[in-house]
Amino acid sequence: ILKTLNSWFWWENIWMPINCTWADFVDRDGLVFPKPHQLYATIPYAFVLLIIRFFTERYVAIPLAKALGIKNVRRVKPQPNPVLESYFRECSRHPSQSEIQGLAKKCNCTIHLVEKWFRRRRNLEIPTVLRKFQEAFWRFSFYLTSSIVGFIFLYDKPWFYDIWQTWVGYPFQTLLPSQYWYYMAEIGFYWSLIFTLGIDNKRKASDPQGLYVIGFTFIFFCPSQDFMAHVVHHLAAIGLMSGSWCGNYVRLGTLVIFVHDTADFWLEAAKMFNYARWEKTCNILFIIFSIAFFITRIILFPFWILRATLYQPTYYSTTPVIAYFLFNGMLLILQGLHLYWGYLIFKILKRFVFLK
Repeated sequence: ILKTLNSWFWWENIWMPINCTWADFVDRDGLVFPKPHQLYATIPYAFVLLIIRFFTERYVAIPLAKALGIKNVRRVKPQPNPVLESYFRECSRHPSQSEIQGLAKKCNCTIHLVEKWFRRRRNLEIPTVLRKFQEAFWRFSFYLTSSIVGFIFLYDKPWFYDIWQTWVGYPFQTLLPSQYWYYMAEIGFYWSLIFTLGIDNKRKASDPQGLYVIGFTFIFFCPSQDFMAHVVHHLAAIGLMSGSWCGNYVRLGTLVIFVHDTADFWLEAAKMFNYARWEKTCNILFIIFSIAFFITRIILFPFWILRATLYQPTYYSTTPVIAYFLFNGMLLILQGLHLYWGYLIFKILKRFVFLK
């Protein structure tokens, strides 16, 4: 069964134009092509990023937070109580008054002590401001580095200025070393986010992180299902980038990554100063983020990227492959999310301008 599914998955008509086979993608005559097995390397790269994250948060983010006036608040741990701990994990974090009375009798203690235990136990689940700052700083560092490196990799490429060049010579476009490392770093970053989901701060499902993903699943998850929403979110990001790698849509893929990362670091910077209570700086950064968001997501992405994926391939092939419909479907859903998040950002800006 697995062998049959594997043969179906790698069927040439899914991935490449007619009359092309996987045998045509053997490196030759100075041409180097992306290979699916190279994606296995993203897992060790993810662990490298986790090590970099650990040292960045510990030796850069914490001193910076202290310099900005953010203090590390130490919360008081409740006394160990297996009965209350079991109830907290399996039943409710906010027991009713009658339930508290029953737990007090069961533990042979006062109602006040049970209420105090649950209050302290709930507080342990809330991340400290310092912890939020550390995460925002790591994301800011990655998105800023990715944006700078992406610009260095792309500024001298003809397809950065002429989007038609993304299809010239397709599918026999050679893979550049810069494209390899750009992809490996981005996919590895999302693997690292999956590995740390259990310890990272919980975010609401409408938080616009990593917008170059098939984030339509966010719409169907409420904040209480935050963990599973982010699992699907990050796996969708990895799937979209990995699929574009296998189909050698690398030129377009790097443009999609660059368009999105250039706005994300402004949002993370705004969060950092928000945690530090630098209100004016936070507001200025959020306005810059909003401008960058609307330029990249609402203008460049649909009129530049989607134009290149929907309209231009018809000039190079009269028989679209299945991947054409799959990837464009994902990108159209993504654009729908851009409009949704853009609407939310516009509402915030409207309140900011007119309601101070």
